[in-house]
Amino acid sequence: MKERIQKVLSDSGLASRRQIEKFIQEKRIYVDDRLAKIGEKVSRGDRIFLDGKKIKLSIKNKLRILALNKPEGYECTRSEKSPKKKIFDLLPPEKKFRWISVGRLDLNTSGLLLLTNNGQIANKLMHPSSMLDREYIVRIRGKVDPVDLDKLKRGIRIDGYKMKFNDLVQGRVTKSHSWFAIVIQEGKNREIRKLWSTLGYEVSRLKRVRFANIFLSSTLKKGSYKELNQNEIDNLIKNLS
Repeated sequence: MKERIQKVLSDSGLASRRQIEKFIQEKRIYVDDRLAKIGEKVSRGDRIFLDGKKIKLSIKNKLRILALNKPEGYECTRSEKSPKKKIFDLLPPEKKFRWISVGRLDLNTSGLLLLTNNGQIANKLMHPSSMLDREYIVRIRGKVDPVDLDKLKRGIRIDGYKMKFNDLVQGRVTKSHSWFAIVIQEGKNREIRKLWSTLGYEVSRLKRVRFANIFLSSTLKKGSYKELNQNEIDNLIKNLS
């Protein structure tokens, strides 16, 4: 039985479907001795290569999901071109699969990051249609005008998209900083920083504390991870489309 190459490779734990499409566009994936095409159908008996290395095709891996407390200064990439530290160096060994990050946190953002060995699940968790909450604690330099808080909740058009906070609660305010708890659902690239920056505010600290029903445990140290139990996994994925 033949299936789309993105599905076959994501089921095998190589990467999310979106990342696999990018690999194909970059001409890094071959099927036998020819370049792969997005959407082409392959069988699990085909010989498929990424950067010249044969990919082991499998769908037998038990679904695993990790919750990592990502420190600042770590990148969510495998690129060997960057000298920065990688989140994958903090994870348990990969055996016949690859850990796939569910979205990304930028270099200077810390907190909860989910990773899984199943590309299809990663793709569904990341997709905007799933409407999953991502909750953050953010520290802003200075005080924030209440008028601007209303703008952030109503939405601002940036880079051709309307971005907004689905929830915004003000916390502690000092002479130099203001703290907020915020919730977004789509998670576009650097969305939170762009929203604040557009109104002239600087984000001095950003930490994710929740993804859907998974909270960052107060006992999970920076750079450490915990594996979700079956009940936590079932509750996380039960509402995915």
